[in-house]
Amino acid sequence: MHFLKHSPHTRLYRLSFLMGFLRTTPTPSFTLQPFNINLSSSSSKRHFFHTPTRLVPVSASASKPINNNHALVIKTNGRLSHTSPANFPNPDYLETVPPLIILKSKLMELGIDMDTCVAGAKNRLVCPMCKGGDSEEQSLSLSIDQDGHYAVWVCFRAKCGWRGSTRALAHSRSLNSSFKFNQISKVKTPRHFTEESLELEPLCDQLIGYFSERLITRRTLERNRVMQKRYGDNEVAIAFTYRRKGKLLNCKYRDITKRFWQEKDAEKILYGLDDIEGASDIVIVEGEIDMLSMEEAGIYNCVSVPDGAPSKVSQKDLPPEDQDTKYQYLWNCKDYLMKASRIILATDGDLPGQALAEELARRLGRERCWRVRWPKKNEVDHFKDANEVLMYLGADALKEAVENAELYPIKGLFSFRDFFDEIDSYYYRTVGDEFGISTGWRGLDSLYNVVPGELTIVTGVPNSGKSEWIDALLCNINESVGWKFALCSMENKVREHARKLLEKHIKKPFFNASYGQSVERMTVEEFEQGKEWLGDTFSLIRCENDSLPSINWVLELAKAAVLRHGVRGLVIDPYNELDHQRPSNTTETEYVSQMLTKIKRFALHHSVHVWFVAHPRQLHQWVGGPPNLYDISGSAHFINKCDNGIVVHRNRDPEAGPMDRVQVCVRKVRNKVAGTIGDAFLSYNRVTGEFMDIN
Repeated sequence: MHFLKHSPHTRLYRLSFLMGFLRTTPTPSFTLQPFNINLSSSSSKRHFFHTPTRLVPVSASASKPINNNHALVIKTNGRLSHTSPANFPNPDYLETVPPLIILKSKLMELGIDMDTCVAGAKNRLVCPMCKGGDSEEQSLSLSIDQDGHYAVWVCFRAKCGWRGSTRALAHSRSLNSSFKFNQISKVKTPRHFTEESLELEPLCDQLIGYFSERLITRRTLERNRVMQKRYGDNEVAIAFTYRRKGKLLNCKYRDITKRFWQEKDAEKILYGLDDIEGASDIVIVEGEIDMLSMEEAGIYNCVSVPDGAPSKVSQKDLPPEDQDTKYQYLWNCKDYLMKASRIILATDGDLPGQALAEELARRLGRERCWRVRWPKKNEVDHFKDANEVLMYLGADALKEAVENAELYPIKGLFSFRDFFDEIDSYYYRTVGDEFGISTGWRGLDSLYNVVPGELTIVTGVPNSGKSEWIDALLCNINESVGWKFALCSMENKVREHARKLLEKHIKKPFFNASYGQSVERMTVEEFEQGKEWLGDTFSLIRCENDSLPSINWVLELAKAAVLRHGVRGLVIDPYNELDHQRPSNTTETEYVSQMLTKIKRFALHHSVHVWFVAHPRQLHQWVGGPPNLYDISGSAHFINKCDNGIVVHRNRDPEAGPMDRVQVCVRKVRNKVAGTIGDAFLSYNRVTGEFMDIN
């Protein structure tokens, strides 16, 4: 056996608990009380529990009282005593031990007491992790395969959710190799019930008073044939009778302490099923009392699920109908549900209730589902469920909440109502950047402003000052509104790029060199302060090896810069320095379209403005004028997909005007609020790299 490969002390620790059940003689005999089943070393390895009672809890959020008269007690024939390594039994001796006993010892180490458990069924216990919360409910569902080799468990309390599994031995395997947790809860042959066979009684005055406190009237209770059942030491539980066409198919019990259990081997259906026969609109709630509350508000086409809510939404694909055991009640009632054109989900407002709504919508079809938003209780909290609304706001408020149900959200399908808050913010200009951020140049602001979430394509012939102009624009924006930027500038060395930015920021040359003419160089103090500004303002995206960066790689790092440093602008300069490997069946036009779509989605999702520099193709018979956006190498999609298109052009002809004049041609503006098409002229200071308005 696997764990016997460890040291004797390890084996002693792992097996010491077993000695509470085993004798140290070579051939021990065990007695299972009260059934007197003898298990010796020659007995069959298959071991079965006896089912103690016909009532078995199956609710996902509740439990039943335990009948201690049927507890499974394991005793030894001799007196228990301390066992030392000297008289510890031979490891082979464990081969004679029923797997069930080993499994029990493992569960006991985890705090799970399986004395009262039944093999081949779900058993409800108090969870050792959360202790059942304030109500001490038995929220742990433990399942053991019929051979005693394997156990799985899960706590259905939303605030806990503890789950796990274990085997009796590492190499042991259930005789039923296909044993799974969900298979245990499958209904075998549905039992037939009558009120007499279940010993149901009319509600006593105490329970009628309990419902009256929740504003549920006697008339509603009688119409839905709510009854009671006595159990234990003359205790009384509420009995919710589940019927189809008037026939009793199941009964769910609830005591005053909010413990639940249901009849074993009953067919799972919705509570109040007969009320929705032929209905085009159906309301589904999470509990029977919520269903009765709806009726008090005049809503009769309402049903309740029988098993409460899950702790969270399953991440798995929907199982086939015959394997969807947790929601089998939906499939058993599909003839009723499929006729409805509108299904209103009025589950609880907590996280499990929201998870239940999602699980129901997945199965019923989101396109025909609505959801109820419960009214506010105060500035922070909402009412939890239908009964709370009935008790505190009244029947009219409950009916209004159902009538105002919203369309259940479908991923990718929206209404303008979903964006009214954003539209209001835009109308009232509460953010402040609705018209875009100023470029810092009066002559250009009437044509172009920087709007978060947009893409600007910048082009121009080589050595026209595209990169210098973008750097100057970033310095202006940082100075005016404090934006931070990510720079993916493959044509610049880091030190050269730092020099250019510092000269624009400090407005002094970096060196005492000929280009600085007679202007004083920046001081050491200014240089040190400038370095701090560089570190605070810019993040660099650079490929440290000789490979070319891909657009996906750049955007992934830009996303990290947004989240880590609060970056609001991204510069990718230039396009031709990226890795553009593409599938052989994809044209360059298709590739550029896909690339620009990724960049635009990144900009929109992270509210970042992206400047993308793209060179024009080789211009034949160029006469010195500015190119247009359709001259960009690669694809016409550069102008088709961008929000803004700008051509930066420097005068090279002394006869045409000053040599320091730069023409900024705004050739496309999608958002008319932020600008329009036109040309602006700036003066370029070669000493500091600044661009200035021309008076």
